[in-house]
Amino acid sequence: MNGFLTGRLWYIVPEGASIERWGRKRESVLNIGVFGGSFDPVHYGHLLLAQQCLESAALDQVLFVPAAHSPLRPRGPIADGKTRVEMLQLAIADHPQLAISTLELDRGEISYTVDTLRALKQAAPDDNFYLLMGLDSLLDFPRWREPHEILRLARLLVVNRPAISGPTAAEAWQVLRGYATEEQIDAIRSSLVDSQQFEFSSTDIRQRIGSGRGIRYRTPRAVEKYIETQGLYRA
Repeated sequence: MNGFLTGRLWYIVPEGASIERWGRKRESVLNIGVFGGSFDPVHYGHLLLAQQCLESAALDQVLFVPAAHSPLRPRGPIADGKTRVEMLQLAIADHPQLAISTLELDRGEISYTVDTLRALKQAAPDDNFYLLMGLDSLLDFPRWREPHEILRLARLLVVNRPAISGPTAAEAWQVLRGYATEEQIDAIRSSLVDSQQFEFSSTDIRQRIGSGRGIRYRTPRAVEKYIETQGLYRA
């Protein structure tokens, strides 16, 4: 993996990707998806979602941002930040449009999305940022810190995951009406990503490992071998 520093942000990009493509001196404006989460561990569901968003929204890049501590989850990640980043590096190693930012891990505090978006926008003010989130997560949006500011800094790229029970699209748009203009809601609605992905979860992977079951085809083989070698998630 290669890396470079832009502003205060460290980006990790796969071998074969052009570092200059993501550097501050480039001339083109990029459309960048911001994909936050614990990634504890990363699995094929994460990777499929990133790829679907790249294609559906014509993004130039999806940036994985592993969280230090989520404000909406009382329990923190099981694996430490360095370990989760190394698993992400293995998972995206051959994909030139996927990258990692250690911004939230470097900050080491509760990971508020609005702070992350501010830092990203400060580092790349001309780029367009798209915040990836599930339709089922929109009901929690009023609980997020500074939702109005989030909508100013980035467009929500909402993923509809039919296999997960949650709000209907109409219910989700109603939640947004307290924070977004009708024009913003129309733009978010028009870019809704319909995901037909298989539903994996990091929790299930950890439980399978803890009970001695296999995780083949749930995460890339390199990540699986790393988990085995490091003895992660064992009971």
